[in-house]
Amino acid sequence: MKKFLSTTLMVLLVAVVAMAAGKSAITFSETSHDFGNIKAGGGPVTCEYKFTNTGDAPLVILTVTNGGCGCTTPDFPKEPIAPGKTGVIKIHFNPQGRSGEFRRQVSVKVNNGTKAKLNFTGVIVP
Repeated sequence: MKKFLSTTLMVLLVAVVAMAAGKSAITFSETSHDFGNIKAGGGPVTCEYKFTNTGDAPLVILTVTNGGCGCTTPDFPKEPIAPGKTGVIKIHFNPQGRSGEFRRQVSVKVNNGTKAKLNFTGVIVP
């Protein structure tokens, strides 16, 4: 009986600690960007996606995809973002060698297991 009571108390303690640990949450102020018309030879352009950790635990950005091509390069914070604090994910797009309308999407994977989608569009003119 004493062993059963000790085991039960240990399980309850672990459950309470797990619930108190909280969970991170990422909230973006905007999830899409329109570059409008950009010149093919004008060099890379950059858009910024501002976010806030709206959870109650540190937020860690695990990965940001490159949108499926070599023309897109993400730049994101590598250190944890504290609850209530903000950060910025930058997406650099190089239009060189391309023309016409484009639509790209990058995925942001964070430590709470969720993924967010960030979109950007525009038209590349000669």
